[in-house]
Amino acid sequence: MEIATPHGPGRAEVHDAPGARAVMALGHGAGGGFVAADLVAARDAALSAGVTVVTIEQPYKVAGRRVAPTEQLDAAWVVAVPAVLAARGLDGLPLIFGGRSSGARVACRTASAFDAVVGVLCLAFPEHPPGRPEKSRMAELEGVTVPVLVVQGERDPFGRPPEAPGREVVVVPGSHSISNKTLVKGAVGPWLERVLG
Repeated sequence: MEIATPHGPGRAEVHDAPGARAVMALGHGAGGGFVAADLVAARDAALSAGVTVVTIEQPYKVAGRRVAPTEQLDAAWVVAVPAVLAARGLDGLPLIFGGRSSGARVACRTASAFDAVVGVLCLAFPEHPPGRPEKSRMAELEGVTVPVLVVQGERDPFGRPPEAPGREVVVVPGSHSISNKTLVKGAVGPWLERVLG
């Protein structure tokens, strides 16, 4: 479905879990889409856990552009998610925000805007630009007040966030691309059970 946002139309796809007990909203990486192996694995883990999954394609991707400023990403996300929930009658369910790389950053920055968010899933969170550890983005992760799961490649040039109270970090083989769907599902599924009780 197409969604109007302040920065042009975005796109959403809904993967229904029968009798859903929660909704997971997933965002893509800066240059990729929802065919990324870790996003597919997270979607499948959520569906197996009875969680409906909504994938949100940012307006810049729909328009065929390569990038968009941070504030535009966040502004589109906070409009798109509730629009999809309302259109599909999913209001009132607990929400998990998540995404891969850039999408994980959006999820962290916007989680506090929604009372229904009970957890944040970060796949390949880019802690800093490659080779630039002084340009830390840890404040985005540290600003999240609900449980967080980070799934990170062991050789990710974008860094590896540390564990902290309320933040689990699972390290898997790979770099910034995480291709082992089994390991991702094995991390995401049990975490969802813990978060959703």
